[in-house]
Amino acid sequence: MIPKSHPRYESLMTREKLVEGVKIGVTVLQGLIAHGRGEMFDYVLGEKTHDFAWKAERVAVAMMLLADHPVISVNGNTAVLVPEELVKLSEILNAPLEVNVFHFSKERVRRIAEYLESFGAKVLAGCDAELKGLEHGRRIVDSRGILIADVVLVPLEDGDRCEILKRHGKKVIAIDLNPLSRTARMADVTIVDNVIRAVPNMIKIAEELRDADKNELVEIVNNYDNKTILRRAIEAIRDYLTEKADEISQR
Repeated sequence: MIPKSHPRYESLMTREKLVEGVKIGVTVLQGLIAHGRGEMFDYVLGEKTHDFAWKAERVAVAMMLLADHPVISVNGNTAVLVPEELVKLSEILNAPLEVNVFHFSKERVRRIAEYLESFGAKVLAGCDAELKGLEHGRRIVDSRGILIADVVLVPLEDGDRCEILKRHGKKVIAIDLNPLSRTARMADVTIVDNVIRAVPNMIKIAEELRDADKNELVEIVNNYDNKTILRRAIEAIRDYLTEKADEISQR
């Protein structure tokens, strides 16, 4: 039992969710390693949502509201970390959830889908089509979802799928704590934030923007520069580390 007084309570509880996900066949051991890498970047970002992340989250919502076929891709880690939030965001944006995983098996896809459905989600998990250009498990998609989507939200992404999605003419929104990754640099919109904060933030923004005029949404999207956002994220890491180095030297 982890006491709420523990200074790393939220971080430890997040890890417990992922471990439990492994036990029920939703997450995989490799996913725990990937989470640890992201947590390291979150740590040097101060474990908070920065203004540049808020801006990217707002643009992401606007882009999905403007889309004809938005889809939210879900892997095992995302499913166990923010299931209820994913369901709510999906409903507000009218963007279906689709299970799409690197470590693929039909049994694992079924378990993730059923897990999300237990929170009231409507899930695409047909595994009846392939995304040409990929050779690993993420090539297997649903013909009603990612295959025909014009905008795809890809939390906790890997770079090669991002590249292929763009090659297929899709806009890609990535939630990636590492602003140096290939995913972050290739996406149309990169949200440098922890998924456990980013998705709830996007829900708030979606509730604000869902009745907005189309011209307002277009203006939000057109005034966005992803390279500037990535630069600001890298500078935020630099500034945080400089501040901590100064604190140590002054002790």
